[in-house]
Amino acid sequence: MIDKHGLQLVRLDLPFRLNHVNCFLAEGKDGWIVIDTGLHNENTVKRWEEELQGKKVSDIFITHYHPDHFGYAGGLQEKTGARLSMSKIDSDLGLNAWENEFIDNLAENYKLSGIPENFANQMVADTRTFVPRVNPYPNIDHYFEEGEHVQIGKYQYEVLFTPGHSDGLIVFYNKEKSVLLSTDHILPKITPNISYWFHGNPDPLATFFDSLEKIRKLNVEIVIPSHRDPFIGANKRIDEIRKHHDERLEITLDSIRDGRTVYEVFQVLFPKIKTIHELRFAIGETIAHLEYLRLKGECKREVENGEYIYFL
Repeated sequence: MIDKHGLQLVRLDLPFRLNHVNCFLAEGKDGWIVIDTGLHNENTVKRWEEELQGKKVSDIFITHYHPDHFGYAGGLQEKTGARLSMSKIDSDLGLNAWENEFIDNLAENYKLSGIPENFANQMVADTRTFVPRVNPYPNIDHYFEEGEHVQIGKYQYEVLFTPGHSDGLIVFYNKEKSVLLSTDHILPKITPNISYWFHGNPDPLATFFDSLEKIRKLNVEIVIPSHRDPFIGANKRIDEIRKHHDERLEITLDSIRDGRTVYEVFQVLFPKIKTIHELRFAIGETIAHLEYLRLKGECKREVENGEYIYFL
């Protein structure tokens, strides 16, 4: 499906349950364009060396700051000398989210969330493991702007900001062929993780809903995501994602009738979480749902014994 658009898929392995990320290559006027880079690890470095052998890379486009997209950006830029572009919002996040000042604050935030100390310590340690996977940091040569047009392969695409999964996430839209490079904004089968990370947007779930409606208006036919396979029909998938979150919000609201901590609500929403890495994301998503409800006035929050309690 993507070949006729002048795109080449580079599917990189990830050491998580979500075991891959889709990066892309497209030939441009001055060289090749790389869209996202994967984690900075040995396998990623080797794979890009193979994919880029004999190719001049002119540009690297980073869709958002999460390490499976941004991690090897600096390393690949050092090797290729390519011009690197991403949003200003996620550039700032990418250059700060793995610094000690932010990571050191996580323990206190996890305590407020009611997470047992042994799990909280493991979650902080897990976050620190990503530091080498995102270094060296890239030099940002250009900040994407809403509505900007870029040539990717055979066609021009419009840069659209679709925050939610990250505060500065972008997608690429081609109206002529009704194609959306949806990055992590719209995924098939699974729903994008929408988390509150104790910084940035105070209501990421509401923002995500707004971004879904923004894309719904385009009625996109072909969706090329950053995880799993391309699919047909953006609006059908948007409806499914919105229904999923509406159901989760109902469960969340019902779970706090007698007052619960974030960790207690997490146990209701995510009973099958098995790893510390997954726990980090599940806690973030739990808070996002709770804060969405609180900011809508459907529940309240107080601090009791150093922990947030959400209640009706």
